[in-house]
Amino acid sequence: MKIAGLLSFAALITLFVVSCGDNKSKEDAPPFAASGTAAASAPSGEDLYKRACASCHMAGGDGIANVNPPLAKSDYLADKEKTILQVIKGSSGEIVVNGKTYNNTMPPQQLNDEEVAAVLTYVYTNMGNSGGAVTASEVAAVRAK
Repeated sequence: MKIAGLLSFAALITLFVVSCGDNKSKEDAPPFAASGTAAASAPSGEDLYKRACASCHMAGGDGIANVNPPLAKSDYLADKEKTILQVIKGSSGEIVVNGKTYNNTMPPQQLNDEEVAAVLTYVYTNMGNSGGAVTASEVAAVRAK
């Protein structure tokens, strides 16, 4: 019985790790449509969130208890540079969010600077956070480090 429980838990964790994010190459899923301007055809931050984040952090940003941390009303997001780095580089190991420890892997997201800015602006302005807008130039500066 214990082995079956461990196997079920391992399968669940594997499912979450594999399903988090959209790891398609940019050639497979171009960020902008072929016609029109980039600004007119860029996916919204909400659309990007639904595609790349919601499977692990849930639609409202509440996360999954003891597995994936919340993004809604998250003290972790207070450091904008650290947050940008988390999205573009991913992470593994322990992090503390709102006083709770999470130990999981977040894969780097295959998003360009404009997309990272859009999705983080969505998180900061729609989930009870106070970080305000994120710009593509801020993302580019963090990526360049």
